[in-house]
Amino acid sequence: MTVAIGGGMGMGEVSVVLVHGAWADGSSWASVIDRLIASGHKVAAAPLPLTSFEADVAAVEHTVERLPGAIVLAGHAYAGAVIAAVAHERVGTLVYIAALAPDQGETVADVFYRAPPHHRAPKLSPDTLGLIYLPESAFAEAFAPNASAEQQALLAAVQRPIAPACISTRVGRPRWRDLPSWFLIAEQDYLIAPETQRFMAQRMGARVWARRVDHMPMVTAPTAVVEIILEAIAAVDSG
Repeated sequence: MTVAIGGGMGMGEVSVVLVHGAWADGSSWASVIDRLIASGHKVAAAPLPLTSFEADVAAVEHTVERLPGAIVLAGHAYAGAVIAAVAHERVGTLVYIAALAPDQGETVADVFYRAPPHHRAPKLSPDTLGLIYLPESAFAEAFAPNASAEQQALLAAVQRPIAPACISTRVGRPRWRDLPSWFLIAEQDYLIAPETQRFMAQRMGARVWARRVDHMPMVTAPTAVVEIILEAIAAVDSG
C-alpha cells in the first residue's frame, strides 16, 4: 500500500503523534512511546485540554507542527474524533485504538451511545463544575480491568476530566474519508461497545485488527498497539 504525502519530505521521514482520550493523559502512552522510540521513530504525545472539541484539535495541530516529516496520528477513544479533524497536510494515516469515529454531522456522544452501555460501565454525568470525571472504582471495573492494581491507581490519579462540549460538537467531514486508516478493535472493551467499534471501522473502510484487549490497550497490551502503528508507519514510509 502506498501513501502519497505532499510537502517534499524525504523518504522514511515519518513521525508519530499519540493522542489520549477522556480521563487520561499522555502518560497512558508511555509503554508505546518507549517501543516506538526504540524502533527509531520520533514520537510526541499531544496534551489535550479536554475543554472543547476545537481546543483539542488545535492542541494536536500544534503538536504536529513540532515534528518533522509525514505524520501518523494515533488516537484513543474520544481522540478518534479529534485526529479526524486535524487538517494538517503532512498527516498521512490515522490509527484508531478502541476509538470513536463520528461521521460528518454526528457528535462523539452519538457514536458512544450507539449501543446500550455494558453493565460494568459507569454512569456519567457532569460534576458541580460541569466536568465529567470517572469514579475511581471505574478504572478497575471498566476503564482498564486488565491492568495491575498499581496501573489502575496511577490512571485514576492522573485522570483528566472532559467537558460535555467535547462530546456534543457536531464534526465536519472526517479525514478518515480521505486518508488510509487502521482500527484496533478492543474485544473486551466495557466503555465503547465492540460492536460499535466494528460498525465504525467498517464504515471507515479501515484496516482492522481485532484483539482480546480492554479499553486501555496502550497500558495493558502495548505490543499490539505498537504493531498496528508500525504497520501504518510502513504504509507511509513506502510512499
